[in-house]
Amino acid sequence: MSYADYGEKDALCPHCDSAKTQRIIRPIRVARSEESRMEDLADPSMLAGIEDDPKALGSMMRKMSSELGENLGPEFDEVIDRLEKGQSPEDIEKALPDLGMGDEGMGGPMDF
Repeated sequence: MSYADYGEKDALCPHCDSAKTQRIIRPIRVARSEESRMEDLADPSMLAGIEDDPKALGSMMRKMSSELGENLGPEFDEVIDRLEKGQSPEDIEKALPDLGMGDEGMGGPMDF
């Protein structure tokens, strides 16, 4: 039944014609432009507390990854999982030294 029909028509079960029905609202998706998603990611409130709170940093990184629609691989997911559990970036870097770029990569160790 559409929203316009709700309250205007009797809701009957299509299988048994019972009036004992319950409304189910299905999830919806809202299409947003890339520009709109990037504006949300640039919101300064998203950056509040990330320097001192690994959980906030992990949450922000997960949201950014989701908004960008990028799969950054299992290593990225591992780092986010550890951050969201409260592990500091420094401890993660010590536990997973292969994630740092070192001298061969772009800019040295992981920089959160």
